[in-house]
Amino acid sequence: YIHTRDVDAATASLEKAGGTVHRQPDDIPGVGRFAVVADPQGATFMFLQPNGPDQPVVPASTPGHIGWHELYTSDWKAAFDFYSDQFGWVDAGDFDMGPMGTYQTFTAGPESGGGIMNKPAQIPVPVWQFYFNVAAIDAAAKRVTDNGGKILMGPMEVPGGSWIVQCQDPQGAHFALMAPVR
Repeated sequence: YIHTRDVDAATASLEKAGGTVHRQPDDIPGVGRFAVVADPQGATFMFLQPNGPDQPVVPASTPGHIGWHELYTSDWKAAFDFYSDQFGWVDAGDFDMGPMGTYQTFTAGPESGGGIMNKPAQIPVPVWQFYFNVAAIDAAAKRVTDNGGKILMGPMEVPGGSWIVQCQDPQGAHFALMAPVR
């Protein structure tokens, strides 16, 4: 979800900028207002306008919470420009990944961040990948395999010293984990 103070206005702005609305804004009783949308390259996400007061901000490194957001897309530059224009995301630098191309990092607040890159050939459509924080990557990877999941990539150290694995659960859903230590 991308938090917004006005789901209807955010949805209209997204559509005007070339995005797609998959589900018009609607209410979830006791929770808030939401919409299911996609960016111009086709990556799906949702808007959420919560009911009631804002919840406390959880530090980005808290285990069990998402610590990194990664977009695999058909045009990283166009995608970054879209999210920057729509939501004020800030360029946090980019780096060359050789044959894989440019990896554009961004920030969306004081502790949140992510990256945008052109999708590898084995990923059929643009999609968001979320990295859940864990205390240690090897122990978490073992829990994945002990419970019927698969490790698709990693463990791998990434710039900044964190460790990641990309995984698949027993039903086929993809997810990723990140930790400060192996």
